[in-house]
Amino acid sequence: MTTVHAPHTRPGLGRVLVLPGVYAPQADSRLLAGAIRRENVSGLDVLDLCSGSGVLAAHAARLGARVSAVDISRRAVWTTRLNALLARQRVAVHRGDLLSSLPGRSFDFIVSNPPYVPVARSALPRGGPARAWDAGPDGRALLDRICAVAPVALRPGGVLLLVHSTVSGPETTVRRLTEAGMRAGVSDRVQVPLGPVMRRRLRWLRERGLLGPDVDEEELVIIRAVKR
Repeated sequence: MTTVHAPHTRPGLGRVLVLPGVYAPQADSRLLAGAIRRENVSGLDVLDLCSGSGVLAAHAARLGARVSAVDISRRAVWTTRLNALLARQRVAVHRGDLLSSLPGRSFDFIVSNPPYVPVARSALPRGGPARAWDAGPDGRALLDRICAVAPVALRPGGVLLLVHSTVSGPETTVRRLTEAGMRAGVSDRVQVPLGPVMRRRLRWLRERGLLGPDVDEEELVIIRAVKR
């Protein structure tokens, strides 16, 4: 039997239902929601890539966008559909590995809050809660793939908004997107306390040099990239 957590309100994101094993909206989701709000997405085709709970998809739909969402997790797909219904917004939800379920589709706007937390093992989890955050030893298992596929799926002048932690190398994200023909840079930064996953890995992260010895916060960034 699957337990659905009772709806609760996330500031700026409305009421949210989260199935067990699905990433619950946190500071990175709120940061990305604020960045979407500053963009004029009304009437645009928007893709929420790695949709998780679907709050960003519903948020973009409230702003007038035509929204598609995709996630590899069945529970994330169900949760996205539930939250779209809860928000009374129309979102086309697909299950697939990044763009595999949307062959040939193109978009004006892509937003993504993918897994980006570094972990000691290279093999990515095939299920369970860790699938929502584990991203290989450098945290870039999904980020590098998104940097490769997003420019192809965007229309000329299209925008990518991609959020992740500075422990996962924003300079690498900017470089890869620039090499793919996009105009990219960091548009937003915010310092937040380390979450429970990062705290559990604190010693390993410090040993790897990803966090300093006295650091108890992480910096989240949004990379904004425009297709030339």
